[in-house]
Amino acid sequence: MTEESDRGTVDRRTVLGALAGAGSAAVAGCSGSGSDSMPSDAATEDLDPDTLDELAARFAPTLYFDSAEPWFPTDPRPYAVEEDGETVVDGFEAFDGYHERYDEAGEPPDPTVFYNGVRYEDSPLAVVQFWLYSAFDQFTANFHWHDWEVLHVFVDLDAGDPQLYVASSHSRSVPNNEFLDPDPDAVPRILSELGSHSSTLSVNEIPDRFQRVGEEGLLADITNATIDTVEDLLGAPIAYGLPRDEGTRLPFVVPEYEGAPIYEHPDLPSVTSESLVDGALTVRSLDALGSPPTDLPLRETGIAFRHADREDAAADETAEEVIEYELVESAELEDISAFTGPQLSFEFAVPEAVEDAVAGHLTTTGVPWEQPRYGNPALDVTAGNHRSDLAARYDAIADDESFGDAAAEGLDGVVARVTRATESDDAPEGEGLTTTDAVTESFVLIESDPEAVPTFAGGVVVANGVPEGDHRLTVNGAGQAPHSEGLTVSADEPVTTAGVDGEIPLVARENATKVELSDAESDVDVTRNAIEDDFAGRIYDSAVDGSDAVYVHAGGAYTNEVRDADGEIGASRVNPDPAAGGDGSDGNDPIRIDRPETGAASLAGFVADVAEETRAEVAAAAAEGGGDDDDGSDSDDDGSDGDDGDDGDSGGGGSDDGGPSNAVNGLERALAAAVDHAERAEQRAREGDGEGTERQLENVLDRIARIEERLAAARDGLPPGLANATGKRVEQATRRVEQARESEKL
Repeated sequence: MTEESDRGTVDRRTVLGALAGAGSAAVAGCSGSGSDSMPSDAATEDLDPDTLDELAARFAPTLYFDSAEPWFPTDPRPYAVEEDGETVVDGFEAFDGYHERYDEAGEPPDPTVFYNGVRYEDSPLAVVQFWLYSAFDQFTANFHWHDWEVLHVFVDLDAGDPQLYVASSHSRSVPNNEFLDPDPDAVPRILSELGSHSSTLSVNEIPDRFQRVGEEGLLADITNATIDTVEDLLGAPIAYGLPRDEGTRLPFVVPEYEGAPIYEHPDLPSVTSESLVDGALTVRSLDALGSPPTDLPLRETGIAFRHADREDAAADETAEEVIEYELVESAELEDISAFTGPQLSFEFAVPEAVEDAVAGHLTTTGVPWEQPRYGNPALDVTAGNHRSDLAARYDAIADDESFGDAAAEGLDGVVARVTRATESDDAPEGEGLTTTDAVTESFVLIESDPEAVPTFAGGVVVANGVPEGDHRLTVNGAGQAPHSEGLTVSADEPVTTAGVDGEIPLVARENATKVELSDAESDVDVTRNAIEDDFAGRIYDSAVDGSDAVYVHAGGAYTNEVRDADGEIGASRVNPDPAAGGDGSDGNDPIRIDRPETGAASLAGFVADVAEETRAEVAAAAAEGGGDDDDGSDSDDDGSDGDDGDDGDSGGGGSDDGGPSNAVNGLERALAAAVDHAERAEQRAREGDGEGTERQLENVLDRIARIEERLAAARDGLPPGLANATGKRVEQATRRVEQARESEKL
């Protein structure tokens, strides 16, 4: 076997991955074992061998796999080698050897499930664990050599009944799939996620279907508590689940090693592109598409695994093929000291002004029998309500405050919902957005943890165990521009909401425009940056350190808001060209804000800009409608300073006798008057004239009131989208004038 150091030079991606992941100990499927503060549960001891064998045979699960699954539970011992006097399972040997044997036999080789058991001292509570080994894990942002998944069955030995099922999810940051008080007469069922083998429970009446919430007469398959912190997340049990069984598309990415597809490596002669997850579900990379894929197949059951010593009629009726597995005690594997293989990394795009990509880092899975949860399975109970229930029943389980009595109290992390930004039917074409449900699941990377966290339940983000302090959260999705934001996790708050009010809208790459901001050439120290769309409202809000970049939908009309170190606010108008992408690719330049300002002058200037933008659109609409140029009831402003004077637009209060077209003309003149006074306010502020600035701002508010009157009269003469946009911009202008009046900075 070729030594790892001889398998090619280490490229930039691997180096960045190693730097990003230095000091991490990611363990696939391990939620509790990575906790820094572990509960003080009672010690455990080995189960009596006969009791262990009896429990293992009784609760040995039936496993249902996707029809496209390449890697089934197997025995790793055929791929063990001796290195430096230790027995290890080599990633290349296991990956290639598994496929060689699969191809030769025409069926999954060595179908095996391993079991282990412990009992809590001075307690009737015992746990039998079922460990599943796969030769490889291919997930969009989580592929690695080897894969260990586990099902814990907590059993009361006195009563003989199961108390809790805990099925492992993707990582220590994603809550496990758990079920309290399962039917003691039912065989546990696991639905294994394609490629990643994340284990979802199935206790409802349909064996191969995952049910997050009970409905249509079916039980919910998890009893995890719901998130009660963010309104949009109410009713979503905190567990990963099974996205493709819940109607959500989930694209897979081709694994790479040293910049090339893994199946091209010379040490993997038995591995081809057909060995991986089916191409119909695969994208070359997250940024390979212009928009999220909507035609990916949803989950279909293929093979089922059942214990060789037990019949399972439901599996026979449900699966295309049923394979019998051997049940082997995991103690027979404990001479294996490591599961090895070179690091596999992935890259997350980050919308920064200078560097557009940062590598995340993945490790191979650890040895199960060296993990804390192997001896104390309660560490894998990730639902706070379940730990509290166990603690109430058994003194051996500590009701630790870090887990809490409810989901919100049990999280020390970040929650949000990822949505997608699309153009709004209520806005003028190319000038307003709305947000809708995500069509694919996405992936979240928090810089303090190099493991990417997948979303679930149609875009829900839960990243548990995030340490106190400042962090950068980045979201990637197939065919979507990346999102990145700074946020602060406080020790006083068990849950931190990311995005704006817990929502993070992503933009399809084909519609994305990059907006870059830098205070390098400015007199202000920018500490926060936000983007608001006229129709969707605030869609981005992040702490920054002088520079920032964000992707926005080219079909929106935006206000860029900044705050400086003194808390002063500034605003500027951003209007992308919907016809030309500005993401920095294909020769298109991003929109750049090089000299951000804060204070009254900036805010008054913004009001002038947005009023002029709207005036020009109203004038164009009037010209198209063929309205009169003047109804004779209003006179133009004489252009004098007129701090306290009238612009002459006083006739009728929006009741022009000339009909809708004349009302539109009146609206256009009211907007022009607002532009004039806002420009005067900006000029006074730049001259340092505080009193003059205040007078002009009061005049702007008067003009805005007239705009509202004129708009009411002119709606029938305007395109509906423009009328809606005018109303929303008036609201925005009013708010910015009030901010300017409250500002201590001219």
